[in-house]
Amino acid sequence: MIPHKTRKMSTSYNDIPFGVKTILKLSQKCCPRAIFPKFFLFKSSILVLTYLSYTCYHMTRKPISVVKSVLHINHTNPDNTTTEGGYAPFHGHDAQTLFGALDSAFLFSYAAAMFASGFVAERVSLRYFLAFGMMLSGIFSYLFGIAKTYNIHSLWYFLIIQACAGIVQTTGWPGVVTVVGRWFGKSKRGLIFGIWNSHTSIGNILGSLIAAHYVESDWSMSFIVPGVIAAVLGFMIFLFLVDSPEQAGFHQRPSIDDRISNSSDIEDGAAADFRNAAGIENLSNIINVDSEVSYRPTERTPILERSHSLNSSQDRRPIGLIGALSIPGVIDFSLCLFFSKLVSYTFLYWLPLYIQSSTTLGASLSADLSTVFDVGGIIGAITAGMISDYTGMSATTCSIMLFLACPVLLLYNHYGAISLTISIGLLFLGGILVNGPYALITTSVSAELGQHSSLEGNSKALATVTAIIDGTGSIGAAVGPLVAGMISSQGWENVFYMLIFSNVIAMTMLARLVIKELSKLKRNTRRE
Repeated sequence: MIPHKTRKMSTSYNDIPFGVKTILKLSQKCCPRAIFPKFFLFKSSILVLTYLSYTCYHMTRKPISVVKSVLHINHTNPDNTTTEGGYAPFHGHDAQTLFGALDSAFLFSYAAAMFASGFVAERVSLRYFLAFGMMLSGIFSYLFGIAKTYNIHSLWYFLIIQACAGIVQTTGWPGVVTVVGRWFGKSKRGLIFGIWNSHTSIGNILGSLIAAHYVESDWSMSFIVPGVIAAVLGFMIFLFLVDSPEQAGFHQRPSIDDRISNSSDIEDGAAADFRNAAGIENLSNIINVDSEVSYRPTERTPILERSHSLNSSQDRRPIGLIGALSIPGVIDFSLCLFFSKLVSYTFLYWLPLYIQSSTTLGASLSADLSTVFDVGGIIGAITAGMISDYTGMSATTCSIMLFLACPVLLLYNHYGAISLTISIGLLFLGGILVNGPYALITTSVSAELGQHSSLEGNSKALATVTAIIDGTGSIGAAVGPLVAGMISSQGWENVFYMLIFSNVIAMTMLARLVIKELSKLKRNTRRE
């Protein structure tokens, strides 16, 4: 069977969102000769829109960690007596437990719904999936904030809001990773995803800064402002996101003839010369050769540089749970993410409160200082992606960073409160080593496993694999803050021991894959 040939993007605009239709029609009238290829512009818009989308998801998650410090306040008077303030029902001595319950309501509902979310994402338009998910996330963030405005003190109200927010937030990760995975190939995927994944840390930073700005004056605005921003960006996703290259008229499986004749870096006679040298009349009949042809991507070249099944119906058949779990590496990385995400989310939900309790800084400054950890996370994600691209050893990269994170966490627990400089340095280094493996697994590794060769080109598996890996990690993310809330009353050092132990277990989950990668490296070295 001859692969489908590519064609230029359709000018009917029937399958793309209204906002994109309008922009394309205006651009054709105002600038008939486009400066940049449409394919490049579409890919750029996908990166920007998905980046902003997941930034908003994390921005609406972060305020609760900042506001905890004012929902429960202990004032020490000059006569050594304690005056309690705060907001009911979190103003009592059981505040830590109640905060843990809030975190668990969000995270456990998030983890449980994530597995279903991947299956749904494969079967619906991702534009609607992400748009309504973002708008609902903004609404639930808004509803949490107006509890202060309407003087609501029911614990059940806050628990239900958090649980519902956790469910709708599961639309984010399977949605954005699947969209990016459809538009971008394998080349330098770790670096691309590492840079793109900074949206997680940027969202945490923005959420912290916005919440810190309002936390001491009117904490309700710490939730309302991020909620409104998320809802507005959700509407922008509805107007402008294009789910897949095919929807915009770009086809993924051109014949070799098309690849050669349409590539701008091959001379006009190159296709004929190639035929004559190879002794074949029709290059389209030689399917296995096409991975060896060198060409520069243009609007008419394939998006994913890998072999695909020629059965288009197979490409569109969603994968089942058992099939996804049988992909080599899915279970190993899922279990590793369980423990590594446990560590990351414990910092996400408890770091501002820990800084305030271990230093003399107030709620606002503690929230600002906690953003250093997220800045380190940006560097960690990019570093892990670059190392993984260069070595091709994702499991080994994660294991080394998890190992190095253990002494850094121990040092921060013992010496982080000595001075601001030491605290900033250790937080930054901790952010690099803690968030690096977490970011690599949830992005580049998930995309790679979701497009594994055993799937025979079934691109529909990506959302399910991503949901399984991130869903398993989200269970760990739910357990971490819950356990931290229970044991922090016995001393914060116990929390750090738990985090170090979790990193050690995360490393052991990748031991089999690390051995396999090192064995492969050793074999390759001998051949050279």
